[in-house]
Amino acid sequence: MFGASASPTTLNPLHASDSDSFRVAHQIFEGLVEAEPCGPGPAPLLATDWTSSEDGKKFEFVLRDGVKFHDGTDFDARAVCWNFEHWNNQPKGMAQSADVTYHWSTLFKGFGEDSIYDSCSPSDENTVTIRLKEPFASFVNAMAIPAFSMQSPTALKKWGRTEPGDDPTATEYATAHPTGTGPYRFKSWNRGTSVDLIGFDDYWAGPPKTPKVTIKTIEDPQARADALRTGDIDAFDLVAPGDIPGLKNEGFDLIHRPPYNIQYLGMNQASPPLDDIRVRQAIAHAIDREQLMKSTMTPGSEVADEFVPSTTNGYSDEVTEYDYDPDKARQLLKEAGQENLTLDFNYPSDVSRPYLPSPQDSFNQIRNDLQRVGITVRPVADQWTVYLSKIHGGEDHDIHLLGWTGEYNDADSFLGAKFSATTPEFGFKDRKVFDQLAEARGLPTPEKQRSAYRKANEMIMDRLPGVPLGSGVPVLALAPGVSGYVPSPVEDETWDTVTVEER
Repeated sequence: MFGASASPTTLNPLHASDSDSFRVAHQIFEGLVEAEPCGPGPAPLLATDWTSSEDGKKFEFVLRDGVKFHDGTDFDARAVCWNFEHWNNQPKGMAQSADVTYHWSTLFKGFGEDSIYDSCSPSDENTVTIRLKEPFASFVNAMAIPAFSMQSPTALKKWGRTEPGDDPTATEYATAHPTGTGPYRFKSWNRGTSVDLIGFDDYWAGPPKTPKVTIKTIEDPQARADALRTGDIDAFDLVAPGDIPGLKNEGFDLIHRPPYNIQYLGMNQASPPLDDIRVRQAIAHAIDREQLMKSTMTPGSEVADEFVPSTTNGYSDEVTEYDYDPDKARQLLKEAGQENLTLDFNYPSDVSRPYLPSPQDSFNQIRNDLQRVGITVRPVADQWTVYLSKIHGGEDHDIHLLGWTGEYNDADSFLGAKFSATTPEFGFKDRKVFDQLAEARGLPTPEKQRSAYRKANEMIMDRLPGVPLGSGVPVLALAPGVSGYVPSPVEDETWDTVTVEER
């Protein structure tokens, strides 16, 4: 039994973007590729090999032979093309909204004729070619995102049909019949409480070593730690920093994932005076990021100077840095005429994230830092789902705590998700940055993209739409009898190799 910090939002991965939904999806579904063990690059999964054209618009995949979906449907080139056409032709309304079909709409820039997807054609049963209208050098990497998992056409036709305006996250398929090729089959979902899975005996790599899995929702980090101690669960994710020493001393196995995320303080430029660069710079200089990482994050967490981790293609050593300097912060506020500045400070109250294990603690320290330079803070705490809706869907906020976990090794996974267009989160409007990111994304190879993304990073940090704070090290805790768990920096973890001894 595994302890998760939140319940999945849907069991159809196409319409999910949160790590708790994807944790379930990793067990039921598989994509053409997966994140390589201990790294974010692509590794073979349902595709055993692939090639791409020099212009970055054509990709050929050789598929694994003899794979079946859980309902007995063959996985082959026709099934791959059916999935791509299904993704691109979602019905209008909710199914095409960015908050419901985030990854397709973001990476493929729309649906139908508006998307950069062009076509999919089988050469034979085990070879398929995907064509795009525009170059997308990281296309293969992006195929490791669970949203692009292969799903049974038979099951989707039977249980997942939607009409324009329907909610695709609420279909029978998305709530009771998710059907993939992964090591586990769906058994039941008790919303808000648990998901039960059973091993797929005909899995192409052999039946999973642990035949039954339950993912139990336990929102409070301390409650998850206590459940591990009492034997109610065998493992849990997102260990709170304060629980690490005790669990280690008690003999529990702690696995530290490599840091592949960014925690940041967002600043909404649609809310004056945050449209004044001097005010944003003052806020950046006011925050003691090194102390923030030491006191609120897990050991090994790193201070961030930009919105991508240091291991990402396109990371730049030349970005403008904003060192901790309270005196400079006060001077900038004075120059801006904002010596008596008051800001709403939004933060989530009931969740742990890989980049934000303890939101309340992070809020408290940043609030204290801001108050030391004369900024008065009004706390605004909301439950996670309400919080995301407020930050992503409206402009009624000033500064806020949030973050992002990368899904593949490319700056577009971070910068494109946040700064390629104006959003309610940042109120950031800068056509030069948008054009620079579009240029970088359209280059045909990662090597050619590198310098273009470096320039984008430097432009973004000059304009400072938010303050990158750090990259957290998410920690997993396992009972002594749990073995075979392979961690992933992008949380691409399947459990077919895990064994659990009774305690």
